[in-house]
Amino acid sequence: MRKLLLLLLPVFAFMYSCQSDGKQAGEEKSVEEIVAAEPLKKLKEKAKTELKPEVPSDTVNVAKIEFNEEVYDFGTIDQGESVEHVFKFKNTGKAPLTVTNARGSCGCTVPKWPKEPIAVGETGEIQVKFNSAGKKGPQNKTVTLTANTWPTTTRINIKANVNAPDKPAGNASTDPKKLPTSQPGK
Repeated sequence: MRKLLLLLLPVFAFMYSCQSDGKQAGEEKSVEEIVAAEPLKKLKEKAKTELKPEVPSDTVNVAKIEFNEEVYDFGTIDQGESVEHVFKFKNTGKAPLTVTNARGSCGCTVPKWPKEPIAVGETGEIQVKFNSAGKKGPQNKTVTLTANTWPTTTRINIKANVNAPDKPAGNASTDPKKLPTSQPGK
């Protein structure tokens, strides 16, 4: 029995020390601990507000944007060609629709949107230009609209398959078709 007690005593001491964080009940934190915790606390609060958009108190009586089409395919186009498409939409919500921003997924996609509010039941247009310079193969670009809708962002897409030239145009010295077939003087 005595041997069993001597064996269990270190085990209990170890378990007790693992549960304690080194502070006694009621002991206050040091200044260093408080200072170190403040930036983390502020960062957590900032992340909550930035990652989760604030839900408006009324998500029913807001503007609603409804597109005739959300994706447009230009088909096959040649590299360097600029094309455009107009996306038509209707405000099917219960408040005037205000588009505050439209942003393309890259610099080659440029949207143009109405700056004035669109009344309930009225229509509007988003013009999207795509410049295929420097692009080749399948392209899928997104335009993100920000408006007074719920959710606040809406996406529309354009697609194209860009034909790139087989090889760059060369000059006479590098183009094998334009090189002489025989040497002069022979």
